[in-house]
Amino acid sequence: MTAERGSAFLLKIGDGATTPAYATVAGLKTSPGPGECYVVSEAPTGAWAGKPQAVAGYTDGGWRFIAPAEGMSLYVKSNGLCANYRAGTWEIGALRGSLVVIDGDQVVGGRAGAIASPVGGTRIDDEARATIDLILAALRHHGLIAP
Repeated sequence: MTAERGSAFLLKIGDGATTPAYATVAGLKTSPGPGECYVVSEAPTGAWAGKPQAVAGYTDGGWRFIAPAEGMSLYVKSNGLCANYRAGTWEIGALRGSLVVIDGDQVVGGRAGAIASPVGGTRIDDEARATIDLILAALRHHGLIAP
């Protein structure tokens, strides 16, 4: 099956009541319904052996399999996240990009350089320094500035 046909297959089974979703399964489901879609586990058994991490969709004609391809994405119905096939494995919930824009305004970009905690000075305000340290710790924790 070519990638083009594979894409059409995913769209077709997603047009019904069931949305293609990520849920790993190791072996053949006993009573699937048309439109059910799963990602085969890394060590499948039985009729699914030899199809690790493939997308398995059930149609009126039986199970159809699409080998995973770099950049392939599926919707994870159980938690509303996306599963993306990247570097030989399915990544769930990871968002990759260079910036986030909301209502035309960039709100997050690449990680900024490290910011040192305040030290020295002629007038020391311990409460302000403690608050600044908490802000810096939160920014580091969220990866917005380097540690």
